[in-house]
Amino acid sequence: MISEKVRAIWCRELRRDDVADDDDFFALGGQSVIMARIQAAFVVELGVEVPVDQMFLNPTVASVSAYIESLDPVT
Repeated sequence: MISEKVRAIWCRELRRDDVADDDDFFALGGQSVIMARIQAAFVVELGVEVPVDQMFLNPTVASVSAYIESLDPVT
């Protein structure tokens, strides 16, 4: 499931043991450098590119997962 993979990436990059579906990236201490690492992980691990504007519009695991599910894989 995409949300579990997104959660694992967020936990690793934010250095957290767990992240809830509705936790806000920025409230968890997310910064631009961390966002860039997460975006790179999405490409490598999930095969999708999530633009910066979408990261701002979808700042939770649940919302960014829904966005990713709507995308076509990067080829």
